[in-house]
Amino acid sequence: MPSGILLLDKPRGLSSNAALQRVKRAYGAAKAGHVGSLDPLATGMLPICLDEATKIAGEILAGRKRYEFTVAPGARTSTGDTEGEIVERSAVPVLDRTGVEAVLAAFHGVQSQVPPMYSALKRDGRPLYELARAGVEVERAARAITIHALSLRGLHAGAIELDVECSKGTYVRTLAEDLARALGTVGHVSRLHRVWVEPFRNAPMLPLEAVLEGAQAGAPPPLLPLDQGIPGWSGVSLSPACVQRVRQGQAIGRADLLGGGATAGGATATGTAVKLLDDAGRLIGLGEVDGFGGIRPRRIFNL
Repeated sequence: MPSGILLLDKPRGLSSNAALQRVKRAYGAAKAGHVGSLDPLATGMLPICLDEATKIAGEILAGRKRYEFTVAPGARTSTGDTEGEIVERSAVPVLDRTGVEAVLAAFHGVQSQVPPMYSALKRDGRPLYELARAGVEVERAARAITIHALSLRGLHAGAIELDVECSKGTYVRTLAEDLARALGTVGHVSRLHRVWVEPFRNAPMLPLEAVLEGAQAGAPPPLLPLDQGIPGWSGVSLSPACVQRVRQGQAIGRADLLGGGATAGGATATGTAVKLLDDAGRLIGLGEVDGFGGIRPRRIFNL
């Protein structure tokens, strides 16, 4: 089983973990992980990291994401989307494009957002959604998120269609509720589609059924190589002796770098993340520049 990243177009009605497990079983992967959960209601890009690619899932998770979503004004639900029961109703004021866009502008930039109870965040080891289903609500600390872009795609009776580019940790359901409040009503998400996850802005997605059919037919998994998940990282080419050392978890000192044991691709600042390459240019791991000008390995791949 080769390691790599599969860009799944998650279908509606399936949890992210359920989609992940189907792909994992289909290819017989030893390890698998998805990058950023999508609610069962949601569709769109769900990067799935198989085997050694799970070691870079956190790097991908840190990137921006773009969603298209629809807010249904006038009703707030227990889950923030159509999966929950209506818990509050409110009259909807007359909305026009100019007024809505003025409200959207106020949401640009750094925002403070309280995560919803229906989320995978944990309290005392239990996911919040488990507590929510048991009727228990607990305090959640607000977190800083960034809305890089937020625009109005369409305005109809009973539907406000929006497009958002945001930082990691942003809950679109909470954003929809906050927007509805700012518009003088309440609301919930009726449609949610993730367009892309950095760094895969223009990469095609694969429908789940096509992936499963391909696996059943014995076709090789349509995986992206690991280094496509970390584009723009500086590379450090290591000599065979240095490769052996980092595989044993040892740092490469500055003297080794200057002495020809490695060739850095412009990474000099302390803490800079770098790709570790062998002398043939193959990715062998991830590292970072230490305080002495050397390279400290962080993740080593068994490819």
